[in-house]
Amino acid sequence: METLLTGAAPQAVPADLIKDSDQTKFAKDVIEASRTVPVIVDFWAPWCGPCKTLQPMIEKVVKEAKGAVKLVKIDIDKNQMLAQQLRIQSIPAVYAFFGGRPVDGFMGAVPESQVKAFVDKLIQASGGAAGGAGSEIAELLEHAKTAVAQNDMETAAQIYSEILGVDPANVPALAGLARYHMNAGDFEQATTLLGQVPAKEQNHAEVVAVKAALDLAEKAKEAGPVDDLKAKAAADP
Repeated sequence: METLLTGAAPQAVPADLIKDSDQTKFAKDVIEASRTVPVIVDFWAPWCGPCKTLQPMIEKVVKEAKGAVKLVKIDIDKNQMLAQQLRIQSIPAVYAFFGGRPVDGFMGAVPESQVKAFVDKLIQASGGAAGGAGSEIAELLEHAKTAVAQNDMETAAQIYSEILGVDPANVPALAGLARYHMNAGDFEQATTLLGQVPAKEQNHAEVVAVKAALDLAEKAKEAGPVDDLKAKAAADP
């Protein structure tokens, strides 16, 4: 698995590098996606002249970043509730999300050089500079999901461990590796890994799911095998 992060061949631009989204998919396309790679959100409208100038520039710079960042475009006319929630007062408005939260942004049409500086700053701040590490981690997570779907838990665990070597606070990797150890009966290691999840991410869906499964597994272990329970019930009805 090591070659996936070191010495890998140039990768194709991800199919979902640039997409249109809406308020029903915002959590998935922006919040969740930004946990592995920075996501730039361009709020625009068809009637906005400056938007038509700025948007192609952002797309160009994002493509040049080759997967180190993603772009999501939101039409505020069709998503007025979301625009109100984010307090978008004028457009074009550009927000950058990373780690599930907004980290930077600007309003109004700006020159391409400023767009590039904005994107470069975002990539560097996320730790994904020159090789697009964020996109590689996202790809590794997809490999891990495939391995889990094929019940190849050993491979999935190796991938999660590799990701944590690069990004120790990666929530999906921590949750995935914790589940692996839980299934192997190593509840202590599973608990330790869950304890490494940042406090603000403790309510992440994957973390909550593993915690619940671990709690049930520990209770089942304390209760003992089913045959023992049946014997106890027969002896003391």
